[in-house]
Amino acid sequence: MLRAQLDSAALAAAVGVDVKTVNRWLTGRIPHQRTRLAVADALGEDEADLWPRVRPDLAAGADSTAEVVGAYAHRADIPHQVWTSLLAGATKQIDLLGYAYPFIMEMLPDTMNRIVDKCASGARVRMAFADPDCPHVAERDDLEQIGGTLPGRIRNALNFCEPLHDVPGVRIGLHGVHLYNSVFRFDHQMIVTPHLYRARGYQHPALHLRELSPHGIFAAYADQFEQVWQTCTPYPPQEVS
Repeated sequence: MLRAQLDSAALAAAVGVDVKTVNRWLTGRIPHQRTRLAVADALGEDEADLWPRVRPDLAAGADSTAEVVGAYAHRADIPHQVWTSLLAGATKQIDLLGYAYPFIMEMLPDTMNRIVDKCASGARVRMAFADPDCPHVAERDDLEQIGGTLPGRIRNALNFCEPLHDVPGVRIGLHGVHLYNSVFRFDHQMIVTPHLYRARGYQHPALHLRELSPHGIFAAYADQFEQVWQTCTPYPPQEVS
Protein backbone atom coordinates (compact mmCIF):
# COMPACT_ATOMS: atom_id res chain seq x y z
CA MET A 1 0.00 0.00 0.00
CA LEU A 2 2.87 2.35 0.74
CA ARG A 3 4.50 1.61 -2.62
CA ALA A 4 1.17 2.17 -4.38
CA GLN A 5 0.61 5.35 -2.32
CA LEU A 6 -2.79 4.12 -1.16
CA ASP A 7 -4.15 4.40 2.36
CA SER A 8 -7.01 2.27 3.69
CA ALA A 9 -9.70 4.62 2.41
CA ALA A 10 -8.19 4.85 -1.08
CA LEU A 11 -7.79 1.07 -1.37
CA ALA A 12 -11.35 0.56 -0.14
CA ALA A 13 -12.63 2.92 -2.84
CA ALA A 14 -10.51 1.24 -5.51
CA VAL A 15 -11.93 -2.23 -4.87
CA GLY A 16 -15.45 -1.25 -3.76
CA VAL A 17 -15.47 -2.19 -0.08
CA ASP A 18 -15.84 -0.39 3.24
CA VAL A 19 -12.71 1.05 4.83
CA LYS A 20 -13.38 -1.11 7.92
CA THR A 21 -13.03 -4.17 5.69
CA VAL A 22 -9.59 -3.04 4.54
CA ASN A 23 -8.53 -2.51 8.13
CA ARG A 24 -9.62 -6.06 8.94
CA TRP A 25 -7.39 -7.30 6.12
CA LEU A 26 -4.48 -5.47 7.68
CA THR A 27 -4.99 -7.39 10.92
CA GLY A 28 -4.97 -10.76 9.16
CA ARG A 29 -8.42 -11.33 7.64
CA ILE A 30 -8.23 -12.92 4.18
CA PRO A 31 -10.76 -11.60 1.61
CA HIS A 32 -12.61 -13.71 -0.95
CA GLN A 33 -10.74 -14.62 -4.13
CA ARG A 34 -12.47 -12.06 -6.38
CA THR A 35 -11.61 -9.30 -3.91
CA ARG A 36 -8.05 -10.60 -3.52
CA LEU A 37 -7.55 -10.33 -7.26
CA ALA A 38 -8.97 -6.79 -7.28
CA VAL A 39 -6.65 -5.76 -4.43
CA ALA A 40 -3.62 -7.33 -6.13
CA ASP A 41 -4.47 -5.43 -9.31
CA ALA A 42 -4.91 -2.14 -7.45
CA LEU A 43 -1.59 -2.55 -5.67
CA GLY A 44 0.34 -3.93 -8.63
CA GLU A 45 1.29 -7.03 -6.63
CA ASP A 46 0.85 -10.77 -7.01
CA GLU A 47 -2.00 -12.36 -5.04
CA ALA A 48 0.35 -15.06 -3.72
CA ASP A 49 2.72 -12.42 -2.35
CA LEU A 50 -0.08 -10.63 -0.50
CA TRP A 51 -1.77 -13.75 0.88
CA PRO A 52 0.64 -16.71 0.71
CA ARG A 53 -1.63 -18.82 2.94
CA VAL A 54 -4.18 -19.18 0.13
CA ARG A 55 -1.62 -21.09 -1.91
CA PRO A 56 -2.15 -24.85 -1.39
CA ASP A 57 1.36 -25.52 -2.66
CA LEU A 58 2.83 -23.70 0.36
CA ALA A 59 1.80 -26.29 2.95
CA ALA A 60 4.34 -28.45 4.77
CA GLY A 61 5.97 -30.91 2.40
CA ALA A 62 4.61 -29.17 -0.70
CA ASP A 63 6.57 -28.10 -3.77
CA SER A 64 8.52 -24.91 -2.92
CA THR A 65 9.22 -23.71 -6.45
CA ALA A 66 6.94 -20.69 -5.92
CA GLU A 67 9.65 -19.32 -3.62
CA VAL A 68 12.26 -19.34 -6.39
CA VAL A 69 12.35 -15.88 -7.95
CA GLY A 70 15.38 -16.66 -10.13
CA ALA A 71 18.12 -19.23 -10.64
CA TYR A 72 21.57 -18.47 -12.02
CA ALA A 73 24.33 -20.77 -13.22
CA HIS A 74 26.88 -18.60 -11.44
CA ARG A 75 26.71 -15.97 -8.70
CA ALA A 76 28.52 -13.65 -11.10
CA ASP A 77 25.48 -13.84 -13.43
CA ILE A 78 23.19 -12.10 -10.95
CA PRO A 79 22.55 -8.56 -12.27
CA HIS A 80 24.08 -5.85 -10.12
CA GLN A 81 20.71 -4.14 -9.78
CA VAL A 82 19.26 -7.24 -8.12
CA TRP A 83 21.83 -7.02 -5.34
CA THR A 84 21.47 -3.26 -4.92
CA SER A 85 17.66 -3.41 -4.88
CA LEU A 86 17.76 -6.12 -2.20
CA LEU A 87 20.09 -4.04 -0.05
CA ALA A 88 18.21 -0.80 -0.61
CA GLY A 89 14.83 -2.41 0.03
CA ALA A 90 15.69 -4.16 3.30
CA THR A 91 14.23 -2.37 6.30
CA LYS A 92 14.10 -4.97 9.10
CA GLN A 93 16.63 -7.77 8.76
CA ILE A 94 19.90 -8.36 6.93
CA ASP A 95 21.70 -11.66 7.59
CA LEU A 96 24.93 -12.45 5.72
CA LEU A 97 26.82 -15.74 5.93
CA GLY A 98 29.86 -16.87 3.99
CA TYR A 99 33.64 -17.01 4.07
CA ALA A 100 34.53 -13.47 3.02
CA TYR A 101 32.01 -11.85 0.59
CA PRO A 102 33.76 -8.45 0.23
CA PHE A 103 31.67 -7.86 -2.90
CA ILE A 104 28.69 -7.09 -0.63
CA MET A 105 30.59 -4.23 1.01
CA GLU A 106 31.69 -2.98 -2.42
CA MET A 107 28.18 -3.11 -3.83
CA LEU A 108 27.61 0.62 -3.51
CA PRO A 109 29.96 3.51 -2.66
CA ASP A 110 28.01 4.10 0.58
CA THR A 111 27.08 0.55 1.60
CA MET A 112 28.31 0.98 5.16
CA ASN A 113 26.46 4.29 5.58
CA ARG A 114 23.28 2.68 4.30
CA ILE A 115 23.57 -0.08 6.86
CA VAL A 116 24.12 2.48 9.62
CA ASP A 117 21.01 4.38 8.50
CA LYS A 118 18.92 1.20 8.37
CA CYS A 119 19.94 0.27 11.90
CA ALA A 120 19.09 3.77 13.09
CA SER A 121 15.58 3.09 11.77
CA GLY A 122 15.32 -0.20 13.66
CA ALA A 123 16.83 -2.78 11.32
CA ARG A 124 18.89 -5.72 12.62
CA VAL A 125 22.08 -6.70 10.80
CA ARG A 126 24.09 -9.85 11.43
CA MET A 127 27.25 -10.60 9.46
CA ALA A 128 28.98 -13.97 9.84
CA PHE A 129 32.48 -14.37 8.38
CA ALA A 130 34.83 -17.32 8.59
CA ASP A 131 37.56 -17.05 11.20
CA PRO A 132 40.62 -16.42 8.99
CA ASP A 133 42.78 -18.49 11.36
CA CYS A 134 40.52 -21.55 11.62
CA PRO A 135 41.45 -24.86 9.93
CA HIS A 136 38.39 -24.82 7.67
CA VAL A 137 39.57 -21.62 5.98
CA ALA A 138 42.88 -23.27 5.10
CA GLU A 139 40.96 -26.28 3.78
CA ARG A 140 38.65 -24.08 1.71
CA ASP A 141 41.59 -22.11 0.35
CA ASP A 142 43.23 -25.33 -0.76
CA LEU A 143 39.98 -26.65 -2.20
CA GLU A 144 39.44 -23.54 -4.31
CA GLN A 145 43.16 -23.47 -5.23
CA ILE A 146 43.53 -19.76 -4.49
CA GLY A 147 47.08 -19.87 -3.19
CA GLY A 148 46.64 -18.96 0.46
CA THR A 149 44.75 -15.73 -0.26
CA LEU A 150 41.43 -16.55 1.48
CA PRO A 151 42.51 -15.43 4.99
CA GLY A 152 43.57 -12.09 3.53
CA ARG A 153 40.25 -11.70 1.71
CA ILE A 154 38.39 -12.33 4.97
CA ARG A 155 40.50 -9.75 6.81
CA ASN A 156 39.87 -7.29 4.00
CA ALA A 157 36.11 -7.82 4.35
CA LEU A 158 36.36 -7.37 8.12
CA ASN A 159 38.27 -4.15 7.58
CA PHE A 160 35.33 -2.84 5.52
CA CYS A 161 33.14 -3.40 8.58
CA GLU A 162 35.11 -1.20 10.99
CA PRO A 163 32.56 1.67 10.73
CA LEU A 164 29.90 -0.76 12.01
CA HIS A 165 31.67 -1.90 15.19
CA ASP A 166 29.84 0.43 17.57
CA VAL A 167 26.57 0.72 15.67
CA PRO A 168 23.51 -0.46 17.67
CA GLY A 169 21.72 -3.20 15.76
CA VAL A 170 24.85 -4.55 14.04
CA ARG A 171 26.47 -7.79 15.15
CA ILE A 172 29.52 -9.30 13.46
CA GLY A 173 30.71 -12.82 14.21
CA LEU A 174 33.38 -15.32 13.17
CA HIS A 175 32.54 -18.96 12.55
CA GLY A 176 34.69 -22.05 12.11
CA VAL A 177 32.13 -24.02 10.11
CA HIS A 178 32.87 -25.81 6.85
CA LEU A 179 30.11 -24.15 4.81
CA TYR A 180 28.14 -25.90 2.10
CA ASN A 181 26.45 -22.69 1.00
CA SER A 182 26.49 -18.94 1.52
CA VAL A 183 23.33 -17.11 2.57
CA PHE A 184 22.54 -13.43 1.96
CA ARG A 185 19.18 -12.48 3.44
CA PHE A 186 17.43 -9.13 2.98
CA ASP A 187 14.10 -9.14 4.85
CA HIS A 188 11.90 -11.68 3.07
CA GLN A 189 14.23 -12.30 0.14
CA MET A 190 17.63 -13.95 -0.05
CA ILE A 191 20.38 -15.08 -2.37
CA VAL A 192 21.77 -18.56 -1.68
CA THR A 193 24.89 -19.95 -3.33
CA PRO A 194 25.39 -23.73 -2.94
CA HIS A 195 29.13 -24.44 -2.94
CA LEU A 196 30.53 -26.65 -5.69
CA TYR A 197 33.65 -28.75 -5.40
CA ARG A 198 36.77 -26.73 -6.41
CA ALA A 199 34.65 -23.79 -7.61
CA ARG A 200 35.32 -20.27 -6.37
CA GLY A 201 32.65 -18.04 -4.88
CA TYR A 202 31.62 -16.21 -8.03
CA GLN A 203 31.41 -19.52 -9.93
CA HIS A 204 28.85 -21.15 -7.65
CA PRO A 205 25.23 -21.38 -8.81
CA ALA A 206 22.80 -19.02 -7.09
CA LEU A 207 19.13 -18.99 -6.14
CA HIS A 208 17.09 -15.84 -5.55
CA LEU A 209 14.41 -16.80 -3.03
CA ARG A 210 11.40 -15.09 -1.48
CA GLU A 211 9.74 -16.19 1.73
CA LEU A 212 6.21 -17.48 1.23
CA SER A 213 5.86 -20.37 3.65
CA PRO A 214 7.27 -21.42 7.03
CA HIS A 215 7.86 -24.84 5.43
CA GLY A 216 9.63 -23.74 2.25
CA ILE A 217 13.16 -23.61 0.96
CA PHE A 218 13.58 -20.04 2.24
CA ALA A 219 12.88 -21.20 5.79
CA ALA A 220 15.38 -24.03 5.42
CA TYR A 221 18.20 -21.65 4.53
CA ALA A 222 17.10 -19.13 7.17
CA ASP A 223 17.42 -21.92 9.72
CA GLN A 224 20.85 -22.75 8.27
CA PHE A 225 21.94 -19.20 9.06
CA GLU A 226 20.62 -19.44 12.62
CA GLN A 227 22.43 -22.74 13.22
CA VAL A 228 25.77 -21.32 12.08
CA TRP A 229 25.21 -18.00 13.86
CA GLN A 230 24.92 -19.83 17.16
CA THR A 231 28.52 -21.02 16.72
CA CYS A 232 29.94 -17.56 16.02
CA THR A 233 32.23 -15.65 18.33
CA PRO A 234 31.82 -11.85 18.41
CA TYR A 235 34.09 -9.67 16.30
CA PRO A 236 35.96 -7.67 17.30
CA PRO A 237 36.61 -9.86 20.37
CA GLN A 238 34.86 -8.58 23.46
CA GLU A 239 37.10 -7.37 26.24
CA VAL A 240 36.98 -9.39 29.45
CA SER A 241 36.87 -7.19 32.53
